[in-house]
Amino acid sequence: MEELQPAPANADTDIIAPGHTLSSLTDKITSVVTMKTPKTWLFGFAVAFALFMMMMYTITILLVRGVGIWGINVPVGWGFDIVNFVWWIGIGHAGTLISAVLLLLKQQWRTSINRFAEAMTLFAVSCAAMYPVLHMGRPWFAYWLAPIPNTLGMSPQYMSPLVWDLFAVSTYATVSLMFWFIGLIPDAATMRDQSKSRVGRFVYGILALGWRGSARHWYRYETVYLLMAGLSTPLVVSVHTIVSLDFAAGIVPGWHTTIFPPYFVAGALYSGFAMVLVLVIPIRRFYGLKDFITSRHLQNMAKVMLASGLVVAYGYLMEIFYAWYSGGEYETFMVINRIKGPYAPLYWGLILSNVVVPQLLWFKTIRVSTGWLFVIAVFINIGMWLERFTIIVISLHRDFLPSSWGMYTPTIWDWTMFVGTIGLFLSLLFLFVRLLPMISIFEMRSILPKGESK
Repeated sequence: MEELQPAPANADTDIIAPGHTLSSLTDKITSVVTMKTPKTWLFGFAVAFALFMMMMYTITILLVRGVGIWGINVPVGWGFDIVNFVWWIGIGHAGTLISAVLLLLKQQWRTSINRFAEAMTLFAVSCAAMYPVLHMGRPWFAYWLAPIPNTLGMSPQYMSPLVWDLFAVSTYATVSLMFWFIGLIPDAATMRDQSKSRVGRFVYGILALGWRGSARHWYRYETVYLLMAGLSTPLVVSVHTIVSLDFAAGIVPGWHTTIFPPYFVAGALYSGFAMVLVLVIPIRRFYGLKDFITSRHLQNMAKVMLASGLVVAYGYLMEIFYAWYSGGEYETFMVINRIKGPYAPLYWGLILSNVVVPQLLWFKTIRVSTGWLFVIAVFINIGMWLERFTIIVISLHRDFLPSSWGMYTPTIWDWTMFVGTIGLFLSLLFLFVRLLPMISIFEMRSILPKGESK
């Protein structure tokens, strides 16, 4: 495992490594975009795009043959589709937290990772948004969820959390896109001025929206950016809270519990920061960005993961406590079924990944090791997926009627759809890294030590 090399000055507290100037900082970040396309990038993009094409083939088969190609049955009407929907929504939360909440709290360490995390948010929401529509079986009627006129005179059922999802996810995606694009404008102008190709100057010029860096431009930019941060902050809590109400509004044992909203929000931050680490660690090494994504960034993200992980562990404990304290036989059976039932190995894998392994983050030697951080982050992402599987499938497969009990087994089409969304996510990520600055140039300039800014 790679250990972070000791750096001069304050290696654990520096947001940016010493020795950089305005020009060297700009040249290093823009070189990732302007450099000749590496063969490793082409290979990685080809693999990701192939997985994406596999997903498109799966969707084609799904639209022709229906949702029967999936493993859903009675009583497990929600399977991989909703499991993956909630998982992807959770991953998308870290970007808004890093960008908006940490901006309002004046945390400068966000500057090296905020744009990358914002882009990750958009890509994760794109993957998540497909699942509810495809799960309908007749996605061409998806517009029935929206409050628009239709030939049958039908109206959405506003008491259903599934309708709330439409508003929450669409609002979250729109605001996140606007927030990301606004932050990109000054850097698009920098790329416009540095681009050597006519096409590059034209495209980046459009994205820059006529930016010239005047005092009026900066004033309006900072005002709008701060307002967008204020609008985005409540969405961090509201979106996954509404997703949790999809479950809490039901009567299925293991679902209708008031701890779900904060528990889901903490879990979203948990998996979101884990995914940021999984992606940032190899990228910073491949492109030589260790001077900008320093030990402090990795340690801070590890601490946020540890804190949110403890909240998630508390939620697991409270589920068991509520079942015991309520005295309800159905809730008690739900807990016993998770611990001893046919899906018990998955439940204990969840506990190992989300509770036991992350406790290593208490030790600084683990937090400063990129190898250990990468392994722990992978465990957390697997664990959060298992958590969604536990909540949905294990709660449904043995319901109130023993005669309808059954097992859920995902089909090959469930797996190709899931792996395909990972391909879509990585394809978009590869394109983003290659075409746009993944680190905010102007924000990094603003935190450059004054003695080194010439």
